[in-house]
Amino acid sequence: MEELTERQKLLLSLIVHEHTLTAKPVGSTMLVRQYSLPISSATIRNEMTAMEEMGYLRQPHTSAGRVPTEKGYRFFVSNLLQQPALPTATRNTITHQFYQARQQLDEWFRLAAAVLAKQAQAASIVTAPHSKKVAFKHLELISTRASQVLMVLVLVGGEIRQQIFSLDEIVTQQRLSNLAAELNTLCQNCTLAQLEKLDLSLDDVGNTVMAVIKDQMQLSERLVTGEIYLDGLTNVLAEPEFADTEQALSALSLFEERNKLDDLLSRSFLGNEVGDVQVLIGGEGTWEELRQCSLILSHYGIQDQLTGTLGILGPMRMPYGNAISTVRFVANLLSDLVAENLME
Repeated sequence: MEELTERQKLLLSLIVHEHTLTAKPVGSTMLVRQYSLPISSATIRNEMTAMEEMGYLRQPHTSAGRVPTEKGYRFFVSNLLQQPALPTATRNTITHQFYQARQQLDEWFRLAAAVLAKQAQAASIVTAPHSKKVAFKHLELISTRASQVLMVLVLVGGEIRQQIFSLDEIVTQQRLSNLAAELNTLCQNCTLAQLEKLDLSLDDVGNTVMAVIKDQMQLSERLVTGEIYLDGLTNVLAEPEFADTEQALSALSLFEERNKLDDLLSRSFLGNEVGDVQVLIGGEGTWEELRQCSLILSHYGIQDQLTGTLGILGPMRMPYGNAISTVRFVANLLSDLVAENLME
């Protein structure tokens, strides 16, 4: 592959920066004027033509300037990008928000999605932490009406499973609370395999509840990701690249179709560690729905024990430095919170 010269690398960086700000093609005269470059517009046009021939730039219209291609963005992110640390004030604000909600596990993930969407002005996704081997942590049984019961099952790591089911008889709330307290003692930290081996000597109501618990734990073990939290979808629809909203909705559909999302996350993080950041540009030739987009993802949690995913989706024309720094910071923060929760 033909390598870029140092001057071409500089020009590519400037073009990416300007196109990110304006969403418009970048011309040679503007670059000279904006950055006081010590070279002529003609020289820059020649360099642009060379980079266009190499596939790093394209010219939307004959009389227009150039914009980066997928190849150009990939080269920029891999070789030229500087990732500034988030400002101290921003980091402190985000951290304070999380620690205010530290006792409310499901609030972490909603908050993470909101923070990512606001900081990056993009769509965000956060999946609750999930383990391949789930373990029982806490159970609540709530009488709703007649013989119906709401079960709230908390798994080790904070994943919450809820199920409404019916008993063969009407049971008082006190009896349900006593049963939940008993199971919380007997089943604490048990995996599904360990629950199967327990001899609990329960009555019919207890056996029904245990069957629902095991069903929910089995469902959790089959999942690739935990519960999904989304935010900032309107940020994507507001971008000029998505004046044709069908393109944006096609990309966002990946977040809403569980099978596609599980496939995307599984393949994106194959062999990667917690804290690693993945940048997918233009769907990487695999996901047609992302052809006009970039997706920045990171794993958080505890490697090989309990992990979730978070990230942002936006147009290829996004401020990658700030976006990657934000994703990495929030991922590290959630990893710390998950670790603290496991130790409690």
